[in-house]
Amino acid sequence: MTKHLTDTVVEIAIASYPEAWRAAVHGLTDMFAVAQRYDHQQSTSAPRRLRVSHYELDDAGSVSKVFDTHPSERERPLVAVVLPPAIGEELPFGERMGGFPQWIRGHHQAGAIICSACGGASLLAQTGLLSGRSATTHWLHGDTIARRHPDVRIDTDKMLLDEGDIITAGGMMAWTDLGLRLIDRLMGASVMLATARFMLIDPGARAQSFYSKFIPRLDHGDTVILNIQHWLHGTDAKGLGVPALAARAGLGERTFLRRFQKATGINPTDYAQRLRIAKARDLLEQSNLAIEQIAWASGYEDANAFRKIFRKIVGVSPGEYRMRFSIAATQAADEAEF
Repeated sequence: MTKHLTDTVVEIAIASYPEAWRAAVHGLTDMFAVAQRYDHQQSTSAPRRLRVSHYELDDAGSVSKVFDTHPSERERPLVAVVLPPAIGEELPFGERMGGFPQWIRGHHQAGAIICSACGGASLLAQTGLLSGRSATTHWLHGDTIARRHPDVRIDTDKMLLDEGDIITAGGMMAWTDLGLRLIDRLMGASVMLATARFMLIDPGARAQSFYSKFIPRLDHGDTVILNIQHWLHGTDAKGLGVPALAARAGLGERTFLRRFQKATGINPTDYAQRLRIAKARDLLEQSNLAIEQIAWASGYEDANAFRKIFRKIVGVSPGEYRMRFSIAATQAADEAEF
């Protein structure tokens, strides 16, 4: 990537909003310091200075700068604003965010790239900048943000979504992916790769689907559909079609499909598939069964069909998933050493 910034100082602001994860705030600051070091080593022209500033709310709820790596420099327009993950019990939202939403909108209008990681997407959505757009966040927060902001398309399968002026990253540690993407865009691929090597971070594309578990929605209030969900969980959803489920619910098929989709957010077929794949993931993590045996135990008679559906939902093959996450294989290796 060609370096395109002409100013010798570029400033990235990190919004240290209430309940922001301090480890990410300081981790990003250190990552950008590493990137600047490598940029100085690789630069054939006048090296730039990567300025990092932290902003917090003062007692009046206004946004104020509280840290600056280059305090003697004159103020310039921000190149990027980063909203790090949230560590509190509640997502960043509402009046306790003070002037941050307006402050973020103002810098976006002035040309800054606005970035969020994990729960920071909730604050970003509150600004209105995500309206009509796609965004990612931690897979545990997806439904909450989607319900609060139905005009935002939440895609929690993605670890990173870069729409040019707005970048959103997924899980808690996805701030590392976000930091590397900013370094790539602002300082070039070679600096980004050097930073990743130094910090032992995989710069390759990842997906949250590797890590996220299927958490069914059970608090929707439709008792008829909830009874069907409980029954599906008890039967592992094997060999059940929509007509049988609708009949069990005492509803017509169209009515059943509409109510099931409204209550759970997905259709009955997808729900059943995710239940089976959830069981398969547990077996891959905790047993040494062959893939064909796991397919059968999860309700699939055709192992090839199981592999295709597993890859579609999880993002990797059953074998790749086992290599990444198998507890049983790790225990067997440990026992073999004694």
